[in-house]
Amino acid sequence: MSAASWASHFGLSRTPFGKAIAPKDLFSRQSHAEAVARIHFVVLESALGVITGDVGAGKTVAVRAATSTLDPTRHQVIYIANPAFGTRGLYVTIVRALGAEPRYLKAELMAQAQDLLAAEEEERHRKVILVCDEAHLLEPAQLEELRLLTNAHMDSSSPFAGLLVGQPTLNRQLRMGTFAALDQRIATRFSLKAMDIGESAAYLRHHVALCGRDSPLFADDAIARLHRVANGLPRMLNNAATAALIAAASENKDLVDDACAKKAVAELTRD
Repeated sequence: MSAASWASHFGLSRTPFGKAIAPKDLFSRQSHAEAVARIHFVVLESALGVITGDVGAGKTVAVRAATSTLDPTRHQVIYIANPAFGTRGLYVTIVRALGAEPRYLKAELMAQAQDLLAAEEEERHRKVILVCDEAHLLEPAQLEELRLLTNAHMDSSSPFAGLLVGQPTLNRQLRMGTFAALDQRIATRFSLKAMDIGESAAYLRHHVALCGRDSPLFADDAIARLHRVANGLPRMLNNAATAALIAAASENKDLVDDACAKKAVAELTRD
């Protein structure tokens, strides 16, 4: 059964749990809203912040929501999806994002990145926001380079706002003694929690409503089962809910009941 056919079976304009959701339509819960507020603080203060959470908890979604509200004429977001590119890669990414061709020698490349960051703020009056996703993969040398980049005007300010986004191991890594100088520069840190059962239910209703259906689509016992298998994590709940919808549509049901949810759980947990 195609996605279009099972979505239309339930009177939906599109599939409700995909990635292509406008930032303004993202589901906002308390933990998500607090993460967004911390990110806004980091930007406002040109500070360094850390956002952690389990895989699929919605960390990158929170970054999308926060950065979507920034004025692009006054802000330049540099997003690093995967930092597995060594110490040179950090400077190359910054230089290219700011419209220049990276210099070959590393010492010159470092100076080039620092000069471009300063120019954005002092000449173009734009604030750079450096977002490093999957930051738990950063090597010790990369973390040290990041610390050096934050130095400006004899350590009285930072030439950019920095956000490290990663799994919970990132906090443990930063608190190791070897990273004390960087850890002390972190102005705010926040751990994004999983959803409780009430938030999972509201999440499902929200996404269904975005697709044009106001009437209930998931039975209460189905919601409870899907919540349990997803551990309250939005990404896992997306997958479980989609599998349950397909099962219900295949059986020509108008409502996702617990039997459909059970089939979805069996499919997702099968070895």
